[in-house]
Amino acid sequence: MDVRDQRHIEERRREIERELPELLAKAGNGATVEDIKEIVSREEDSDDLMKIVALFDTGDDAVELSTVLEAASDAWNYFPHQSLGGLSPAEKVLEYQQRSAGKKR
Repeated sequence: MDVRDQRHIEERRREIERELPELLAKAGNGATVEDIKEIVSREEDSDDLMKIVALFDTGDDAVELSTVLEAASDAWNYFPHQSLGGLSPAEKVLEYQQRSAGKKR
């Protein structure tokens, strides 16, 4: 996860939002980016990441597993989670980095 600053996180989030529809269309199950955002936002346990992966399951090889895992991981890391106070894991990492940099001064 590349975390430089808030602007970079927001740009990466928009990139992910542009990439996901194509992958979801290949899966052909009608799932949307909003469905993924909802799963991420309301995550309760480690199985929730697998719910995202399952959205891409077509029963055949229409969407390559490595691509699916990367897309699910990116969504998980860059979309906001309620459990993190509406922040994404990337934003929490940035917050930690900024706090640590402030302590070193």
